[in-house]
Amino acid sequence: MLTIVLIDDDPISTFVTEKLISRNVKEPCRFYKYHSAKEALQEIYSINPHYLFLDLNMPEMNGWDFLDNFNSDKNEAKIYILSSSVDERDITKASRYSVVKDYLSKPLIKKYIKSIFS
Repeated sequence: MLTIVLIDDDPISTFVTEKLISRNVKEPCRFYKYHSAKEALQEIYSINPHYLFLDLNMPEMNGWDFLDNFNSDKNEAKIYILSSSVDERDITKASRYSVVKDYLSKPLIKKYIKSIFS
């Protein structure tokens, strides 16, 4: 079973992402959804997800703060930034994080899912 963590303060975005992945990935998936990056960071190592989808713009702790505090030695999740920002500076900044596999713009589409989970 694939373990997937979704970190996004927008419940509609989280709902859409979960449904799209569920419908297009053949393997069974277990989802953990967080509206708070801070809360997710506290629990991430006990969950040990295969995949993590991270929004950038959130209150309290944003996606960048999460990445700065994430210890990749304790978790091998494939991290994908899933953001509504198309700012080139964000895309460039994301590429500087070795744990980030790709920067995807919202909403997640079938084409992305096929390349991520193939």
